[in-house]
Amino acid sequence: MVALLPPPHRIYLLRHAQAVQAEPGQRDFDRPLSEKGFGDAEIVADRAADKGYRPDILISSTALRCRDTAEAVHRAMGETLDMRFVDTLYNASVDTYLEILDAQDATSVMLVGHNPTMEQVLSALIGQKAMAGSVPKGFPTAGLAVIDYVATTSAWRLADFVID
Repeated sequence: MVALLPPPHRIYLLRHAQAVQAEPGQRDFDRPLSEKGFGDAEIVADRAADKGYRPDILISSTALRCRDTAEAVHRAMGETLDMRFVDTLYNASVDTYLEILDAQDATSVMLVGHNPTMEQVLSALIGQKAMAGSVPKGFPTAGLAVIDYVATTSAWRLADFVID
């Protein structure tokens, strides 16, 4: 597993909001957000912006439900937010997510992606026990984990978890 050291010093992990069920013949990749999902994405993005959470860069899976979620963040945080869409985040491993984070030369990075990988990345960064205590029912749709690197302990810690 990739060992992640700063930069970045702050990581935002945003699981895409609730998506509709696939229509017959529709690819999973092409599922948009549900009406509830669109609302939840807007609420979480607005709450994050109100708390002053703003990544230097947002990196999103190219799956439609992730792009829809990323666009809500973009609207809440402003047109100057640097957004990138990466195909490899769809159905990616924990190591791929960590490698993408590790490759960034930014103080703070937001990943918009999928479960179970988001939950696994959170666990890899802060530890299974801390993750289970913070999100005992698992990483919810439209959940935003805010993770900071604490230099004095050389460890990552969950600073906040924003939900709708």
